[in-house]
Amino acid sequence: MDEKEAARAAVREFLTTRRARVTPADAGLPPQGTRRRVKGLRREEVALLAGVSPEYYVRLERGQATGPSAGVVDAVAEVLRLDDDERAHLGRLLAALTPAARKRRRHAAKDLVTPGIRVLLDSMDHLPAVVFNGRFDIVAANTLGRALLAPVFDLPGRTNSARFLFLDEPGARDLFPEWDRITADTVAMLRIEAGRHPDDPDLTELIGELATRSTAFRTRWATNDVRTARAGAKTFRHPLIGEITLPYETLRIDAVSSQILSVYTPQPGTPEADAIRLLASWNADKHRNNDPTAGTRVRDPEGQLGL
Repeated sequence: MDEKEAARAAVREFLTTRRARVTPADAGLPPQGTRRRVKGLRREEVALLAGVSPEYYVRLERGQATGPSAGVVDAVAEVLRLDDDERAHLGRLLAALTPAARKRRRHAAKDLVTPGIRVLLDSMDHLPAVVFNGRFDIVAANTLGRALLAPVFDLPGRTNSARFLFLDEPGARDLFPEWDRITADTVAMLRIEAGRHPDDPDLTELIGELATRSTAFRTRWATNDVRTARAGAKTFRHPLIGEITLPYETLRIDAVSSQILSVYTPQPGTPEADAIRLLASWNADKHRNNDPTAGTRVRDPEGQLGL
């Protein structure tokens, strides 16, 4: 499949899955009997509700419409009940169909961590902090971040949290009791990244590996759900500090737009903060014993991350 066909397929698959989840009753259409051959709305029903011709909507869903206006896209998004993340994702998929997008030069993604981020990571000796790129490679971490996510670093190959979640499922379920939710969110964020960088060879390789080796990943990928990174809370079942739920903040790094700094932020005086202090104490003992794995560097056998 060439680049143009791949871009069209991305639009088609996304709109088809969004259309399938909206029932005629959801859309306010009158009952039309029980014999329907499609799940959700028909194409002509979306066209009617969005105020466009059926022929035009078919071309839009197939990725063959030329430069749909923002008004048309907004109308379709409203009919399909797209949230903000989904609306933005649809816009990126449609933009990728334009000649200008197809002519853009490809640049290899740089995963260098800036000196300022290194200083910031090293200064946060009381909070676990990790830097991810859009593919969920861990490109840097402070010592507490490494200690909290230690099993992720043990998986052979590139240090990537998506690979850990799906290719070491027993270990991932042990570390993350809410594995189902976390994996769904991870795949949804990878979908966003695929929409932003459809020609990223490392991302294509990662998705291919996960789709080939993990049924769970294939199932979630097929849903076409999308989600941007945002603050939340994550539960860990850690071998040293037990089960703990930690709030976290996500900060996009301006210098490298595809990188996210995630910092776990338990409130002072809480049991969670006490548990992190215990983890920090244990980690400090390791550091004093000259453990070679301590520090902000991430294991990178291929020497590609510049850490």
